[in-house]
Amino acid sequence: MQQDILINWSPQETRVAIVEHGAVQELHVERTLERGLVGNVYLGKVARVLPGMQSAFIDIGLERAAFLHVADLHGAHPDPATRQAQPVKPIEKQVFEGQPLLVQVIKDPIGTKGARLSTQISIAGRLLVFLPQDDHVGVSQKIPGEQRDALRSRLQKLVGTADTGGGGGFILRTNGEDASDAELADDIAYLRKTWARIRDAAVRLPAGSLLHQDLSLLQRVLRDLVTEDTQTIRIDSKEQFAVLHAFGREFMPQAVERLQLYKGERPIFDLFNIDEEIAKALGRRVELKSGGYLIVDQTEALTTIDVNTGGYVGARNFDETIFKTNLEAAHAIARQLRLRNLGGIIIVDFIDMQREDHRDAVLAEFRKQLGRDRVKTTAGGFSQLGLVEMTRKRTRESLAHMLCEPCAACQGAGQVKTARSVAYDILREILREARQFNPREYRVVASPRVVELFLDEESQHLAGLSDFIGKPISLQSESAMGQEQYDIVLL
Repeated sequence: MQQDILINWSPQETRVAIVEHGAVQELHVERTLERGLVGNVYLGKVARVLPGMQSAFIDIGLERAAFLHVADLHGAHPDPATRQAQPVKPIEKQVFEGQPLLVQVIKDPIGTKGARLSTQISIAGRLLVFLPQDDHVGVSQKIPGEQRDALRSRLQKLVGTADTGGGGGFILRTNGEDASDAELADDIAYLRKTWARIRDAAVRLPAGSLLHQDLSLLQRVLRDLVTEDTQTIRIDSKEQFAVLHAFGREFMPQAVERLQLYKGERPIFDLFNIDEEIAKALGRRVELKSGGYLIVDQTEALTTIDVNTGGYVGARNFDETIFKTNLEAAHAIARQLRLRNLGGIIIVDFIDMQREDHRDAVLAEFRKQLGRDRVKTTAGGFSQLGLVEMTRKRTRESLAHMLCEPCAACQGAGQVKTARSVAYDILREILREARQFNPREYRVVASPRVVELFLDEESQHLAGLSDFIGKPISLQSESAMGQEQYDIVLL
């Protein structure tokens, strides 16, 4: 699968698009003032221990306290050698309030939730991941099994040599599969130096200090997003091209030859209509080429995706029409998950299929497309109700949460009360006020549509209420008010 990486840089924001065969598959956005925290190492301070939840709140110097669960404490995971977990001590016997604690962010703050932490520190390098608290040497599961044993024994020898320092465990990343011994040794030395700097800072700095920050999005492009399928990496900033070229020459030499400075007159994202794709990715409805469509609804608990045939009537019979639509939807859904960065629990409602071979084929195609995702996904089979339940690992905000905020009028509900409903609310509120107060006049301040309704269709009801309470009721239109907003002023 050939891919191109486009980087649009500005002082306030970096945007990275991964394009495959002319279609945007992934979009990564990092804003200077809102840079993600995943991978950062802090010297935290235990603010509160919650035995009932087997968790603790840790102050790491952010606006909200971060969250540490007992399962994320070092030693709570299975021993790599035996693959068996030791009995986990209760959290109240492992940490106490006021205790300084070395922690790493494993999930960014999302919504009202603080960052999630772990005391199991891992530092990602170009070819390896360093586990300073362990002595385990492993190889990425994505590398074929027949090569894994040979690579593990080779890495164990390198880790044990004197010239790379000593201590700590390592996991070989997929892009380190073909690396030379010299390259691996350099990465080992670099990671151990980084860990030494973190330990030194932990002794010198006060609790709540940032000890280590993960690479910027610009640098992570070379470290994490470039694969053997990547043809070009194009960036539209001359200054950042030089920065990235220098970084790549030192840490990712094989990627430097694909790095290009974009000098075109058109904005780089216009090459593949990426801004238009971003706008579509923020909408509920996704059109399919066949005439069918998807409806994507994101809530705090889960995301639902509904598949519809729409105007597609092209197949030979009804069963074939549904089958073709579901197959196309399987491709589109996998792409939308990557593009929108949707995570957590996802429910997919494919159109009901009568034939079992059709269901099997759609599910197989869906899993195949999910297999191209760099983020971990798991998908079950069809449930009794014909739904497919799946999960996608969530480590950062979705595209919609990053670029949008709840509507001021509907507060994220997606709908508002009708003008007539609001008018009747106002009439009831005036009656309620009249039983408690005795003003000279009531003045209704509301949106233009509600005021217009009172002057026209609801004028009789307003006059009747005025006669009933024996007080005049005046109207004032306020264009800045949303349809559900109103004030009743007692004069």
